[in-house]
Amino acid sequence: MGAIEKIRENQRAKGPATILAIGMANPTNCVYQVKYPDYYFCMTKSEHMTALKQKFIRICDKSMIHKRYMHLTEELMEKHPEICPYDTPSLNPRQHIIVDTIPKLGE
Repeated sequence: MGAIEKIRENQRAKGPATILAIGMANPTNCVYQVKYPDYYFCMTKSEHMTALKQKFIRICDKSMIHKRYMHLTEELMEKHPEICPYDTPSLNPRQHIIVDTIPKLGE
């Protein structure tokens, strides 16, 4: 009997991902896929990268997604400017944002 409980314990997720099992919650910020490339490049101040923007527009057109729900807002980008520039290491700040916002989805 103890072996079965140990197997179940090992199969359970630990960390922020466990909260996602509570239910389906969407962030309040909704961006339509058609407007997303302009929104993203304007927010990250990367409008000068026209070739990359055209490629991103093609990807968004082909993706069959109509809406994007996200926590990435202009206020969040102003609070964390290190995630805006192209080619900068931003994994750690993004992980800190995730740790703060995932519990709010369960509310």
